[in-house]
Amino acid sequence: MTAPTAAPAREALVEIRDLAVRYAPDAPLVLDGVDLDLYPGETVALLGSSGSGKSTLMKALTGFAPIGSGRVRAGDHDVARLRRGELRRLRSEVGQVFQQFNLIGRLSVLTNVLTGSLYGAGAVNALGTFRSADRRRALELLDRVGIAHKAGDEARSLSGGQQQRVAIARALMQRPRLILADEPVASLDPKMSRVVLELLQSIAREEKIPVLVSLHVLPLALAHSDRVVGLRHGRIVVSGRTAALDAAALAPVYDTDDEEEGA
Repeated sequence: MTAPTAAPAREALVEIRDLAVRYAPDAPLVLDGVDLDLYPGETVALLGSSGSGKSTLMKALTGFAPIGSGRVRAGDHDVARLRRGELRRLRSEVGQVFQQFNLIGRLSVLTNVLTGSLYGAGAVNALGTFRSADRRRALELLDRVGIAHKAGDEARSLSGGQQQRVAIARALMQRPRLILADEPVASLDPKMSRVVLELLQSIAREEKIPVLVSLHVLPLALAHSDRVVGLRHGRIVVSGRTAALDAAALAPVYDTDDEEEGA
């Protein structure tokens, strides 16, 4: 494992210490002894083969994976100790971006973005409409991601890259303190992959929030992150500033002799 990078001189928003996760008492560990800090304004690329534990790590941050031991702090929340209502509050503070977009295809682009406000004060009223302030914000966010002109179109009519930008705008409607992007460019072409990752990195810097993004393409990770963390068999085997890493330094992340089960 590469030497740990010196922590920036600011408080981490997320602190993970000695995290262990398994999904059943007799099942093997999916994560084993993971330590990770996430700081405001940075984009961290999470690398690993299928089954390395990338998705499980993200799920542990929002209480969707069982924390067997160790500590996970996200903002003001001690995740392992949260009850149902407290978990809902935590999840309202975390914007999620997924590989498959998770949009409602028959609804307009604008309405899809507005659903991100349902965690907070922008719930639909008795007439099924959103507050005017939320509509203004949703349009501003669509402009920010470059597709305000598509606001009235059905989401299913958009290209994959456009749909992913809608999903990012929806996540921003929550006013998140953290963004988790799980393989957000896996189904996109190379050009649109760069567009989406540049957008996520600019959001991290401008909004001063951490973005944790799982990827499987090394050049994308090296071009669009501030730090890289590599998982193998549920353990961190590489961690460092992106500028100090190259493909050779990241080679220990990927298995060549055996296969892992999905996680």
